[in-house]
Amino acid sequence: MSLLIAVTWETQPWMERFKRHLPGREIAVLGEDFDRNAIRYVATWGPKPGSLSGLPNLEAIFSLGAGVDHLMSYPGLPDVPIVRVSQDDLTHRMSEYMVLHCLMYLRDQRRYDEDQKARRWNPDRSPPIAGDVRVGIMGFGVLGQDSARKLKMMGFDVAGWSRTAKSVERFEVYAGEKGLAPFLNRTDILISLVPLTPETRGILNRSLFEKLARDGKLGGPVLINAGRGKLQVEVDILSCLDDGTLKAATLDVFETEPLPEDSPLWTHPRVTITPHNSAVSEPEATARYIAEQIRRHEAGKPFENLVDRTRGY
Repeated sequence: MSLLIAVTWETQPWMERFKRHLPGREIAVLGEDFDRNAIRYVATWGPKPGSLSGLPNLEAIFSLGAGVDHLMSYPGLPDVPIVRVSQDDLTHRMSEYMVLHCLMYLRDQRRYDEDQKARRWNPDRSPPIAGDVRVGIMGFGVLGQDSARKLKMMGFDVAGWSRTAKSVERFEVYAGEKGLAPFLNRTDILISLVPLTPETRGILNRSLFEKLARDGKLGGPVLINAGRGKLQVEVDILSCLDDGTLKAATLDVFETEPLPEDSPLWTHPRVTITPHNSAVSEPEATARYIAEQIRRHEAGKPFENLVDRTRGY
């Protein structure tokens, strides 16, 4: 069995990790000589065109991250199972991010930051309690559901939206096109964790923002996008912030990354920016997860977290 590492960043650390977790196995990297007939598995992120071709005995492709849109658009993608990395470490990191930013808006922390800069003592604000704030999570898979459980523990009124119907204990889950408008109508803080597909590209736009709740306790709806940058239309976000359609936005992902220095998002007073690190895959845990999936497969068990190619995630 050989594993091919096909990435656009430094390969040596990944080589060392996989050798530890797959002892005695042959590990190959692009750019070096290797027997293409011996490759059974590929671990990849953003593979260059042609790098996954000519592997006649390939059995599975592992994405070195939670998303797979980088593979769905790959020309000539081999017809083998694609496995998403889904691990507790990544899930917990995403939930931490969502709790942090929802609490920041609940307690109006950005205003206190400005007061501190101005040396202004202003204790007279009375924020709402978490139970009065309705959080809506678009994309109610593993990450969305874990975030929902932890936000609910903090007291927030949480609901989910999914492209297909789901039953999740203790949560109201809206589904499909029919359920989108009522989901948005009851949402004060919109969290986006939907995968990027042809159907969801650009979904975070003015038309969607205008459907968000107008009667909430925060004084206007808030967007948090930690899904994919191309879900959002940034000119719409900016214009909606300027005219009050949105009160604020936390953005971890962007249409172009790194975010260009001349982007007006950097300096907008109601935008919080993080550098696509809301839930960075911890490399050691990722390598361990992939090794476990390979052993499951070779023991005759099915892969976990298989990608549905018809849906694109």
